[in-house]
Amino acid sequence: MGILRPPEKAFLFIGTLFSAENIFDDALNVLKKKFGDILFKSHPVSWNFTDHYTEELGSPVYRSFIFFNTIIDPASLVEAKLTTNEIEKTFSCDKKRQINIDPGYLTLAKVVLASTKNYSHRLSLGKGIYGELELFYKDKTFVPHLFTYSDYMEKNCIEMFIKARGMLKQIVNSE
Repeated sequence: MGILRPPEKAFLFIGTLFSAENIFDDALNVLKKKFGDILFKSHPVSWNFTDHYTEELGSPVYRSFIFFNTIIDPASLVEAKLTTNEIEKTFSCDKKRQINIDPGYLTLAKVVLASTKNYSHRLSLGKGIYGELELFYKDKTFVPHLFTYSDYMEKNCIEMFIKARGMLKQIVNSE
């Protein structure tokens, strides 16, 4: 019989895609009210990995990540995804999102993203939400795997997650 252990400590993060900076700023205010203080956010960068979102979000598309200054239970990712889906709806116009808001969590060992889409490499977390391992920590860096999104493989993205991991490690080690 296995011994039950508490889950790893985790930071909640949110990846956003948008084309209008004012929509991002307005959504950011709502996200702060829902999830708390921001630990740090990345500068918006041009995102051109696919044109999948262009019709819905507009062009050009930008990516920004937001890390919250709260330790979460990874199981709370389900509620975070349900919440961000509702926030996306409030910013929709003519049934099109103006911002894509994808929550995930970071632990010392991994980066996990929430999705509403099932696929062979995603695990059900409940309530129609699936978890997808994007990166895992090995040899002092985060490493992608077969299904990792292209932008999560980018050097600047991995460096950002390493930076956040360092902040999480300081908190974990101080407890």
